[in-house]
Amino acid sequence: MRRLWLIFAQAVTVSLAVLFVVQTMKPEWLGRRGLSEFAGGGVVAIQEAAPSAETRRGISYAEAAKKAVPAVVYIYTSQEIKARHPFLNDPLFRHFFGDRFGGAETQRQSGLGSGVVVSADGYILTNYHVVEAADDIEVSSNDGRKFKAKIVGTDPESDLAVLKIHTDAKLPSITFAPNDSLRVGDGVLAIGNPFGVGQTVTSGIVSALGRSHLGINTFENFIQTDAAINPGNSGGALVDSNGLLVGINTAIYSQSGGSMGIGFAIPVSLARSIMEQIIRTGSVTRGWIGVEVQEISPELAESFRLPDTRGALIAGIMRGSPADKAGIRPGDVLLAVEGTPVKDAQVMLDVIAALTPGQTAKFRVRREGKELELTGTIGKRPKPPRE
Repeated sequence: MRRLWLIFAQAVTVSLAVLFVVQTMKPEWLGRRGLSEFAGGGVVAIQEAAPSAETRRGISYAEAAKKAVPAVVYIYTSQEIKARHPFLNDPLFRHFFGDRFGGAETQRQSGLGSGVVVSADGYILTNYHVVEAADDIEVSSNDGRKFKAKIVGTDPESDLAVLKIHTDAKLPSITFAPNDSLRVGDGVLAIGNPFGVGQTVTSGIVSALGRSHLGINTFENFIQTDAAINPGNSGGALVDSNGLLVGINTAIYSQSGGSMGIGFAIPVSLARSIMEQIIRTGSVTRGWIGVEVQEISPELAESFRLPDTRGALIAGIMRGSPADKAGIRPGDVLLAVEGTPVKDAQVMLDVIAALTPGQTAKFRVRREGKELELTGTIGKRPKPPRE
């Protein structure tokens, strides 16, 4: 009996050794079964699924990039500037030599950026600062074609511009993501032409939404991302994992001039609204009431005996403006416009800008400890001086 038991034990040991060797060297002989486990003294084969192509490659954004990259273009700009020789600015030099060396010399200054084709007939969305003051704009597509472009309209206060190129062939265009579809933590790709090196795709996540008070634009509602955005990426596409446009890359926070993991993009909801206005009318129309506002700090709230820091403090009013005619006074705190609460001065600016000029609106204000409701007519926001 003892001898039979030893033979059995040796047979099991040899069988396990053979199974281990086969599993290690030729797993396909086992019909893609996994490593065996001991269960109750026996050997149980564990079924193991074949790894998918995505698992073998790791997480990939190749399909999203393939979908969006053809719709992102390079934008080359140039403008004529007059440059004076530095000696001509020296009063002593001018005293002896006058203007005999001539006036300013004409030079051309070039710029670089990116853009997104938003329609097959050649409309391109980009940043205002990419084409600002340019007198010649050339667009290069991802497949190497070059086109001359004209400015359809600009909106310096949101840093957006729309260009138009003419071509007989249809251009690949981007697909817009639904408004408010983006969440913090979602994966995104930044596509553009950083430093002029060529089409580049970088990946990251959405770090934050609704960033404002940055001092970049008048109207701010930025997507913050850690996807690398560098000079030349301005005006390029920020797309989601499906290759849909979620934002227009605009600015970075940097102490070195390169990416530090804090980039900002204009959300597609704002970009699309402004783009449609520009294509339809050539400009952007916003509401305006003619007030100068101030953020309410805890110190100001205490000084004015306010219960909290909510609202926008009216610091000044333009004479004859819609606010003046509505009875709003300096020192009032604007709490709501058309039922929309005003959290701070930036929110007030955004809410009023979204109203239609000529529309009658209700304003809820706090004055001397009491809340009042006033009615006025929204005016048209004047164009900024730089446009």
